[in-house]
Amino acid sequence: MDIFDKIPKNLNYRMAQEAKAQGAFPYFHTLYSGQDTVVDMEGRRTVMLGSNNYLGLTNHPEVIRAGREAIERYGSGCSGSRFLNGTLDIHVALEREIADFLHKDGAVTFGTGFQSNLGIIGALVGMNDVVLCDKENHASIYDGCRLSLGRMVRYNHSDMADLESRLASLPEECGKLIVTDGVFSMSGDICKLPEIVALAKKYGARVMVDDAHGLGVLGKTGRGTAEYFGLEEEVDVLMGTFSKSLASIGGYMAARADVAEFVRLNSRPFIFSASMTPAAVCCARAALAILRREPERVHRLLGLSEFMRRRLRENGVPIIESLTPIIPIYTYENDKTFAACRLLLERGVYVNPVIAPAAPAGQCLLRTSYTATHTEELLEEAVQKIVEVLAIVNAG
Repeated sequence: MDIFDKIPKNLNYRMAQEAKAQGAFPYFHTLYSGQDTVVDMEGRRTVMLGSNNYLGLTNHPEVIRAGREAIERYGSGCSGSRFLNGTLDIHVALEREIADFLHKDGAVTFGTGFQSNLGIIGALVGMNDVVLCDKENHASIYDGCRLSLGRMVRYNHSDMADLESRLASLPEECGKLIVTDGVFSMSGDICKLPEIVALAKKYGARVMVDDAHGLGVLGKTGRGTAEYFGLEEEVDVLMGTFSKSLASIGGYMAARADVAEFVRLNSRPFIFSASMTPAAVCCARAALAILRREPERVHRLLGLSEFMRRRLRENGVPIIESLTPIIPIYTYENDKTFAACRLLLERGVYVNPVIAPAAPAGQCLLRTSYTATHTEELLEEAVQKIVEVLAIVNAG
């Protein structure tokens, strides 16, 4: 059998070809400008409601200057892994700054956020260990669990009774790691961290929080989900990315110094991948410095998100409630989701389509997300177009 024979039978492939034929394929749109609140998408002025640029730092002059100066001093890349020739003084500085910001003793940086979860979970969860995974965790957590030598046990989304039942069924002597998103990327809801921490203490487990969508979003100073709940000392491993609030690319873990060192010495994705480019490192450092200096960006972000949430409610738009800058709008069906995305883009608003398996069947969404540099005028423009398009789609 030819390995390519499966291609025309693949469901994702077939759906994509059908959507393209109908002019409704909602992915891989080309941008001709940088990430901002308004972008040039395929030659059209477009209000960006589908970015994770939460603090609006991707075009900040200090971030751009830091990247330019890094290239001039260190060149375009490191040509090797951190383990060998790829550790620059700026990598060490970034890890020190992340650890300090998150009130941990140690930190490790990775090339991407996805790679971070692969590398952390794969290193920490050994042959006789169990990782307990919320069913709505990010795909990178799932793949990290698969890469590890341990066993993955899933629990129902934010269902603490189910989590306790799973914990209670495990042998006392096995190692246990509970892994959860801090802010769930599709729904925007926040994990039940106080209950998770309490169960971890009761059953002798450790806690890891993927705060990719929490850093720069939650907490008085933007340190994320653990700060929001006042549980920074209770979370054993914090994972995050530089590609969202920190306006760069890459990922990190922050933990106890010996835990960070163990991962550094045992993580295959870390050891066998080239290190973050100099520009990525210095852009992340500059963005982190701005976040530390200007925590008011976090408060503005949440204020704008609440403004948008209120305006959508007032117009009868069905949304998933939370307090984060991720506001999903129900479209329920695949065809309506794709049609809504197309019509919105034609009117100059970009949103993300969310269909199964990223959302439960029959609960498809338009995932909208917001930036601290949006204005109420831009958001009002978007609201009116969303209301108009949903009326068209629902009438059809």
